[in-house]
Parts: sequence; C-alpha cells; structure tokens
Amino acid sequence: MARETWGTRIGFILAAVGSAIGLGNIWRFPFQVSQEGGAAFMVMYLAFIILIGFPAMLAEFVVGRKTELNTVGAIRDFAGGYWKYLGGLFVFIGFVILSYYSVIGGWVLRYMLGSVTGGYAATESAGAYFVDVSAGLDTLVAHAIFMLLVIGIVALGIKQGIELGVKIMVPAILAIFAILAVYAFTLPGAGEAYAYYLSPDVGYIMQNWQSLVPAAAGQGFFTLSLGMGVMITYASYLGDDKNLGIDGISIVVLNTSVSILTGLVVFPILFSAGVDPETSGPGAIFISIAEAVLDLPFGRVVGLLFFLTVAIAALSSAISLIEVVVSYAIDEFGMDRLKATVISGIAIFLLGVPVTMNTVFVDLYDIFAAQILLVLGGILLMIIVSWLHAGEAVEELEKGIGNLGGLGTLWIWMVRVPVILVLLVSLYLGVTGYIDFLTGTFAEYLGTL
Repeated sequence: MARETWGTRIGFILAAVGSAIGLGNIWRFPFQVSQEGGAAFMVMYLAFIILIGFPAMLAEFVVGRKTELNTVGAIRDFAGGYWKYLGGLFVFIGFVILSYYSVIGGWVLRYMLGSVTGGYAATESAGAYFVDVSAGLDTLVAHAIFMLLVIGIVALGIKQGIELGVKIMVPAILAIFAILAVYAFTLPGAGEAYAYYLSPDVGYIMQNWQSLVPAAAGQGFFTLSLGMGVMITYASYLGDDKNLGIDGISIVVLNTSVSILTGLVVFPILFSAGVDPETSGPGAIFISIAEAVLDLPFGRVVGLLFFLTVAIAALSSAISLIEVVVSYAIDEFGMDRLKATVISGIAIFLLGVPVTMNTVFVDLYDIFAAQILLVLGGILLMIIVSWLHAGEAVEELEKGIGNLGGLGTLWIWMVRVPVILVLLVSLYLGVTGYIDFLTGTFAEYLGTL
C-alpha cells in the first residue's frame, strides 16, 4: 500500500498549525496564564517556545521525514533497539490526551448550543451551567458526538480529510479571533486587562519559578504538539525537498500568535465584566466567558463566535492526535484507514468516559500527560537526536535547506544542553506537583465516594 503524502506544502503547515492551535491555545492557555501570575507566565512561555520549543520541533521533524513511518516505526528505524518503546509511549500519550480532550470538545459543542439558545443565560449562574455541562449522561453523549466528528474527518485520509479540513479550519480560527480581538479592544476593561496580561512582575517570576517552569514547559510542548508524536507523524508525509527550518518557524510564529491573540480576546472580556481572572481550573474559561458575555453588548453573538472558534480549534487538534494512533495501526498492523480510525476512536472514547463523571479527572489525565509524559518523551527523543544520532539529524535537516555549517552544530548543542536541562527540571517539578495533586485534591475526591 502506497504511503499517503500531503498534497501541498501549505497543507502540511496548516495541519501542524491546526494541531498546535487547538484547545491548547484557547482552552488551556488562558487558565494557565490565570493560574501562574498573568504576564509572568507569558514571559516564561515565550522564552520556552523560542529557546526550547523550536529546536525540539526540528528534532521531531527530522526523525519523521527521514523514516517516513509512524512514531513507533520511525524511532525504531532511526534509533533501533529498545528505543522503539519510546514510539509506543508517544502513541499512548496521544491516546490519553485525546481521551479527555474529546470530553472538553463535547463541552464546547454544548456551549455553542447554549450561545444560540441562551442556555447559560437561563440557568441560575454560569457556574451552574458548567456543572450541568461538564458531567453526566449529556456530557457522555456530547463526548461521543465530538469523537464521531473526529473519526469522520480522519477516515477520509490525509488529502481529502485532514488537509482539506485544516485549510478551512485554521483560516477560520484566525479570522474570527481577529474580529473578536478588535471587539475586545473597544471594551472598558481592556487597558487593565492588557496590563495584567502583558506587563510582567519580575519579583513574581523570581518567587514562583518552581511552578512557572513546569507550567510553561508543559504548555509549550502541549501547544506545539511536541512529545506526543504528532510532528513526527506529520513530517513522515513530507518530501525531502521541503525546508524544515522555514516550516518550523512558520508553525511556531502562527501558533504563538494565536496564543497571544487568545489572551487579547479573553482577558478584556473578563475584566470588562468584572470577572476575576485568577479563577483557575479547567472549567474557568467556560464559566468566565459565559458569565462575562451576558453583560456585554452583542453578548450572545460574541459567545457564539468564541465557542465556535474553540470548537473548530478543538477539532483541528483532535484530528492530529488520533492520526498518531491511526498511522501506527496502518503501518504496523496493515489496517485500512477506515478500520484503524474507527477502532482507535472507540478505544479513545472509552478511556475518556471517567472524565464525563467529574472534572477532577481532567486534572488527573492532563497533569500526568502534559507535565510528565510529554516532557519525559521529549527528553528521550532529544537524547536520541542530539547525542546518539547527531550527524544523521543534521544531514536530514540540511535536505531542502543546504549546508548549515555552524548553524547545524548550534542546533545540536541547543538540543543537547539547554533543551534537555530545562526538560529535566520541568519533569522533576511536574512529578512533585502531580504527587501533591494525587495526595491532595484527588485524595479528597476519592474520600467523597
């Protein structure tokens, strides 16, 4: 069976951007900013994206394009030996993330409906509406509907499914959010919001770096779809003539722009409505935006546009996550795409069922996947590329670019030292934070059963 390829270069870039944008930017990013001190988190996040995220992305690109295989096959062929199990870890990470991601996608679909019907305006409070949306039988049904949408797109293939979908979805996200950012600029609380979001407190950074570093690392890897095999998988459909450096820069710039744009939309809306942005947690963006838009001019229209954008972004990311699993089933077991997609989708749906019962499972899955597994996978892959196969990596990167000279050496040493060191520190802090969660919040939840 001939391996599928991207129809166009822009298709690959938009697919990678679509994966990177997703809920990581629009759902996860605002509540990470709120939890970690506003602009203080922004500084750490941007530094991480530039100094760590971009070099790490190139490492994933070279492995994927050189081998032209799924993540398990790619790492097996690139590094050999027991390293093949790292590819299995990447498949597992994508599996776990999409299982709760799909539940949140179901929340978004219900909020879209609530924007049209006035559902969250008719309830006792925005918080009460979220409680209804985030758990129960209706939540399970919405989770199923979202997964069916994902399965339908990916089953159509690379060109007719994923590529065609992202060529519509990514420009739509950018266009709608640009309109909302202009609207947010006109709101009375915009100035205060921009100060909170864009003026960092150096003292806060110095005092809270232990929580900021793993949060920024996890968010950076999550939002760039690193450490989960997506970029390896997508790059495996590329030809040797493509400039991986330019593609990587395009993806990083577009993705980071959407993150920044999200804050320019969300925080002015919250401040103008008198909603405290420090209200943290996975439901914060839903509760806060729903509460805020009710008091704003054209609130219902703004709410619909916002949650429509989130829904599109959620789909664009979800199709990349399931593609990691699907490509593994196709390459390793010889399944046809439809069968691989349906089986993968059903299994992921089942893993997400507990998340429809209580939002504490979002944190249980998300912290484990984003602050531990993603970072661990990243560390191991960076070791393979920069310490064990540096020559092959630079040679692959030079295809489509030309002789890199000293830049190739600089890239390898960036990956060898600062990237790996930051990820090691982030992993340690992420593990200790997860232990605190398990012995604290999660233990309290178990005690109520």
